[in-house]
Amino acid sequence: MIIDGSTLDPTAAYKLLIGSILPRAIGWVSTVSTEGVANLAPISFFTGVGRKPPMVSLSMQPRSDGSLKDTFVNIRDTGEFCTNLVSLPQAHQMHRTAAEFPSGVDEFEAVGLEKAPSEVVKAPRVAGAPISFECTLERIIPIGDLDDHIVFGVIERFHIRDDLYLDRGRIDTAALNPVGRLAAEYTLVENVFTTPLEDHILESRRDARMRRLDDKSTDFSPIDTSSWSASGSTRD
Repeated sequence: MIIDGSTLDPTAAYKLLIGSILPRAIGWVSTVSTEGVANLAPISFFTGVGRKPPMVSLSMQPRSDGSLKDTFVNIRDTGEFCTNLVSLPQAHQMHRTAAEFPSGVDEFEAVGLEKAPSEVVKAPRVAGAPISFECTLERIIPIGDLDDHIVFGVIERFHIRDDLYLDRGRIDTAALNPVGRLAAEYTLVENVFTTPLEDHILESRRDARMRRLDDKSTDFSPIDTSSWSASGSTRD
């Protein structure tokens, strides 16, 4: 199958992107509005982009009604945000924060999450998150024709759970159990390997499908249900 990207509408293009770029790290982004209301949202177009200074990027689409997301507005207006790593015990609360709450709602309170104080930014961190970054806005770049934006942030403080920080400044990645994003679903990162793998291992995995943790059928996808949104938000 060969598809000409110029022929796709935004929803079709988004489906192909999120179903192909796998797994994606989730930046669970906490911000505060200029009125002091805390906001929390998972962004899976998220990655590290620089070393000196250390930087991350967030790519954000508008809400389903075409308006700018609170996360983007808060970052633009305050110049600050935090990104928090998602681990399995907080996965459901993370998923709930993908809903489009009204702008005046504190999403920490709405989903029952405790705030942890930051050192240099006003945005709180997610208490219990194994790793969090306090970030200040470096630049915003508009992209495309639909009010999408890329946000670049400088990491001012790394918050790393003590047991995860190893000698020589390494992270104990095998102890993280991070949750990543697939298409409209999630994955628990629980397998590691180095290459080359033995032939018998490769053969045993040749036609294997992902193992589900939720007991749904192996061909289930929320993209085929009313809970999915091309804006990246979830619906009840």
